[in-house]
Amino acid sequence: MTVDMFNGMGPVLLAFLSAHILTLSNTQLGFAISLYQLAGALSQPLFGLLGDRTGGRLLGAGGVVWSVTLLLSSLVIAQVTRNYYLMIVPYALSSLGSGAFHPVGAMHASEANRERAATNTGIFFLMGQIGLAIGPALAGFLLDRFASQNNHVFADALGPVFAGRLLETGTVAPIISLGLLAIPSALFMFLSLPNLRAHLERRAASAAHVAAEVAGSARLPLAALALLALVVALRSLINPALASFIPRMFQLKGWDAAAYGFVTSAFWLGGGVSGVLIGSLADRYDSRWLVAITLILSAPALFLLTEVDGPAAIVMALAVGALSGGSHSLLVVQAQSLLPGRKGLASGAILGFMFSTGALGTLLIGALSDRIGLTNAFTVVAAITVVTGFLGLALPPDKRRERVVVTAKPEAAASSGD
Repeated sequence: MTVDMFNGMGPVLLAFLSAHILTLSNTQLGFAISLYQLAGALSQPLFGLLGDRTGGRLLGAGGVVWSVTLLLSSLVIAQVTRNYYLMIVPYALSSLGSGAFHPVGAMHASEANRERAATNTGIFFLMGQIGLAIGPALAGFLLDRFASQNNHVFADALGPVFAGRLLETGTVAPIISLGLLAIPSALFMFLSLPNLRAHLERRAASAAHVAAEVAGSARLPLAALALLALVVALRSLINPALASFIPRMFQLKGWDAAAYGFVTSAFWLGGGVSGVLIGSLADRYDSRWLVAITLILSAPALFLLTEVDGPAAIVMALAVGALSGGSHSLLVVQAQSLLPGRKGLASGAILGFMFSTGALGTLLIGALSDRIGLTNAFTVVAAITVVTGFLGLALPPDKRRERVVVTAKPEAAASSGD
């Protein structure tokens, strides 16, 4: 929750910097967010492999500290130097901490109970989504308290011709104090995760079961892997890529930082809650239909998000987040089922691919919106999401759920014989 709270602040912080400290285009915003997402995404398979070997105790706790420290450093640099290029270096590198944390967390979440892997992984991502929901709203509220409101007080009263013409000033100082939240989170994670010895003992105890799963999944067709990658890549356009521009879209509508931070929080909160509910359904039903239905239904909600204002916008943001984010844990668990003996690597690989394609999508949406407008760019993403939903129907059956059912039958028979 702590890591993703600061992850979620990024777009709001950049939108605020653009309005009060630096002058940034949509392309520059997209480039900064893309670098941030790519640095964390591309490092996740490596950190996942290290997590498999060590249990990830130091990786997880150290990732929390690294992520928060460098993000806050980038804000200080932006405030002091007002230089975009100096700011984005620590801003992008801060995401390496998130890259170290997420494979470790996903690995331990799914291993807690194999028969509830999708549900438990959904709970893990729910906590992250709660962090993503808290971050933008909290950042927007704090930034607004210490920023000028010249355009609201003076320019708005003069009419739309004068809208946004007055200079606004602000400070990122209130965000710096939030860095203290990382200390108890890092300590709790360090004390809670198993050390190297305990991790190796647990892996040795389940070696026979893992070997059987590996043998059962060794013949997965390459075409199925390619289709899964395509679905993940196209889905990343709406979640997480599009979420980076929700603050910008509502800022251009005249919303203040607290308001567009709140609507961004609604998006992430919707995805977190739906992830647990849909993950629970996926432990009982075919996940392919759940992926397809949620993505197809998210498209009209996304279109309406661009058209509405006020409270209705918050409702639509909640709906888009819930429908587009509900399949997140399903895709992670499906990737883990392909590498049951290397769940840390599998988690890092699928999350890294999600976030890296999301980063490229952010860059694409930023460049596209500078040419056709942000609202039209959102409409294009909505159309692509419908196509992605239908592609989800062609995904392979959930091998993990099939193996759980098969292995449960001999155990039940043995207990009844006793």
